[in-house]
Amino acid sequence: MTLERKLAKAFNLTHENWMKHANPWSVWTRYSVLPIIILAFWSRIWIGWWCLIPGVLSLLWMFFNPVFFPKPKSTKNWASKAVMGERVYLNRDKIEIPQIHNSPLHKILNSISSIGMLLAIWSTAEYSIWGAILGTIMAYLGKSWFLDRMVWLYEDMKDTNDEYKSWDY
Repeated sequence: MTLERKLAKAFNLTHENWMKHANPWSVWTRYSVLPIIILAFWSRIWIGWWCLIPGVLSLLWMFFNPVFFPKPKSTKNWASKAVMGERVYLNRDKIEIPQIHNSPLHKILNSISSIGMLLAIWSTAEYSIWGAILGTIMAYLGKSWFLDRMVWLYEDMKDTNDEYKSWDY
């Protein structure tokens, strides 16, 4: 079982929930999570322990966002294809992906994104605005590039499997 499949299971991403997550609103609003967490915990200097309320709400938003929106009317857009590509990628242990997509770049991009998120969170704890900004930029550049690679993977794989074909509408 791939790590990505384990994460999908933790977020309860069944087929129906994956299709909800493919809604572009789900993808684009998910980008709001890190800045909201940073602002919430940065505000502890002004509002003390009350900062936990927006912090917890942002974490709940991160968890429920993938299933909050309805199934999209069409998956013929970048955001939906990125989500479908993530699904294809997590299935790579069951359905082989093209060699060109078996690259360490996916792990490198996820590492950049993770390091950026950790830097942003650490910088928030230390009240380092530049560290928080740099960490957020790293997190979003790594994630966005990764998602773009997922679009490419989905485009290469959507016609190779009947299940993948059914996602393209």
